[in-house]
Amino acid sequence: MRKLVALRASVVGSTAMLLLIPFSSSNFITSVAGADPAPSASPAQLAVDQLPGELVEAIGRDLKISPAEYLNRAAKAQELGTYAREFRAERPESFAGAWMGQDGHPIVAVTSNEAAQIAARAGYQTRIAPISADGLERSLAELNRWISAMPREAATSVNSIAIDVLNSQLVVDIANSPAGHMLNLPTLLANVKVILSPGGGGANERTPMGGDTYVTARQALKDTPMAEIGVCSFGFNASDAAGRAINVTAGHCDPNAQGGGVNAPVFVPDPRDLDKSPEAGMFTHSTLGDPATGLDYALIELNSRAVRNGLDRPTVRGAGGTTLTITGTAAPVVGAPVCKSGQTSTFTCGVVAADRVETQLFTEDGTSRLVRGFASTACTLAGDSGGAIVTGTLALGITSGSNASTAPNCVEANLVLAPDGGTASLGIPIREIIANANSTGSASGLVIRTSQSPA
Repeated sequence: MRKLVALRASVVGSTAMLLLIPFSSSNFITSVAGADPAPSASPAQLAVDQLPGELVEAIGRDLKISPAEYLNRAAKAQELGTYAREFRAERPESFAGAWMGQDGHPIVAVTSNEAAQIAARAGYQTRIAPISADGLERSLAELNRWISAMPREAATSVNSIAIDVLNSQLVVDIANSPAGHMLNLPTLLANVKVILSPGGGGANERTPMGGDTYVTARQALKDTPMAEIGVCSFGFNASDAAGRAINVTAGHCDPNAQGGGVNAPVFVPDPRDLDKSPEAGMFTHSTLGDPATGLDYALIELNSRAVRNGLDRPTVRGAGGTTLTITGTAAPVVGAPVCKSGQTSTFTCGVVAADRVETQLFTEDGTSRLVRGFASTACTLAGDSGGAIVTGTLALGITSGSNASTAPNCVEANLVLAPDGGTASLGIPIREIIANANSTGSASGLVIRTSQSPA
């Protein structure tokens, strides 16, 4: 979002985990020769020739792989995610994480040779780790309790905490400031690392859709000072049991997310005369750092005019480029290829660097909220908030924050941030958003629109 509410330099430290870590062959048990992981049910994806030209360009530029390999790795990552969830449920103290290797092969980390043999028989490469995933999450909760008890000046120097499954440790990103240097992390926590800071495919359409710009304010645009008008990106389109057309975007984009009013209007900006921008709907629900979930998302109920103009379709794009049709939903898996759409930086791609990241969001009233999501290396700029993140052609999450939000473009962001690990973005998992909306009743029966949705 461009304006007052913005996530701090969210996940700058977590991006280097996957790209720079040297693997030691002594820590691996090689998968069974000739065996492939057992396939699991996964939503179908589009064919290569159906991908938007801008997305194909971003895949080659940012990931250095072919579009076919991008789709293949995205599918393998979802199979790995399903296997990892089942493995963890059966052996919670043996499971230490799962990720996609740099070569595109899925890897399962475990705490014992017995567990490694089980995963190897299923066709996965394995790695022995000292701490289970449950153990790391217990340490994460303990560290967050410690930070929440600190004075605000000290707490604001902690940018984020990420679980680094590749090294079986927590990574704490602390600001390189006098207050940051004064911090003494709890000695009870083990394994903590501290760091100091167009072409083919879909049609090019003019009607608004996911990834395009919207503006919002607490009241009519003509009555709102420019400094108080927020700019964000539409995310994924959805519908609920009542048949409402809904767009899922970032919670911090709602100007009333912190209270002080309800149902702020959303407009598709008219560049010729902003005051005459047509209203597309209104916020009906927003969650920003809820203590139980840490989610940052909002629901926009689209009005009849927006629906007539096709804003409710299962498509996303980047800043006016060609469109991508969504075919299903997915969960974040470390190493999985991802691409995001947004009105500022268009399509950019990267990989999931951490499947769980937590960062403190300090709001205008001086309070703090804990926001939880996943980290990716895709470049995200101011105004991209709320935009769609995909893996393959599956909906993965909503853009929440970035360490490059103030950069003028992604080229400059990558140059400036390269010494610290490059660009990093915080995403909110779409499946957790759907589950929360259904469980709280904010949108009962909420489902993401896909190519399989009824017309």
